[in-house]
Amino acid sequence: MAVRGNLTVKNTKEMKYILGTKVNMGQVFDDAGKVTPVTIVKALPNTITGIKTTDRDGYTAIQVGTIEQKESRVNKAQLGAFGNKAYKQVKEFRTDAAVEATIGDTVTVESFEKGDSVTVSGTSKAKGFQGVVKRYNFKGGPRSHGQKHSEREPGSIGGGLRTHVPKGMRMAGRTGGDTVTVKGLKVVAVDVENNLLYISGAVPGRRGTVISIVG
Repeated sequence: MAVRGNLTVKNTKEMKYILGTKVNMGQVFDDAGKVTPVTIVKALPNTITGIKTTDRDGYTAIQVGTIEQKESRVNKAQLGAFGNKAYKQVKEFRTDAAVEATIGDTVTVESFEKGDSVTVSGTSKAKGFQGVVKRYNFKGGPRSHGQKHSEREPGSIGGGLRTHVPKGMRMAGRTGGDTVTVKGLKVVAVDVENNLLYISGAVPGRRGTVISIVG
């Protein structure tokens, strides 16, 4: 098994991959009545739009696209690369093994089964500019006498002997909107008819966030 960027992939023969969007959270009950919190991901059929090879591109990967849109919304270079079709979502899944797929093939949720272990990657919720209490869970200043308006302040950042702020000092700033990868999640159920995957636990992002799933 190998790690490439923000996705964990396996040998191509065993590798399962699909691109979808986060719908919402929910619950799934098993036959014994045990409840499992899940995230519902809608993964419409993906079309393989490109195959990267080591000899030509320097690495091996499979490129997929999903949700077709108007050709006028895509530039000519992309349109030609995707076989004169325009897709809203395009993603590459890297692998160390030789690719055994053909451009134009379709990937659906049928490739996943209940119990599969998957790695999910997406963009986390963006929260804008936040202070250190929300961004890093600082406790803030004391509420005792002599302290005025310091409940949510970061405190000293100099350190006494230093004349500059050290690199990496935790301070207020933009929060969220980062690529987050969650490993070891399980596929609880697969709804082939409605193109839905029920994945245990929470996955990054808001409703509508593009989610990459690799098994």
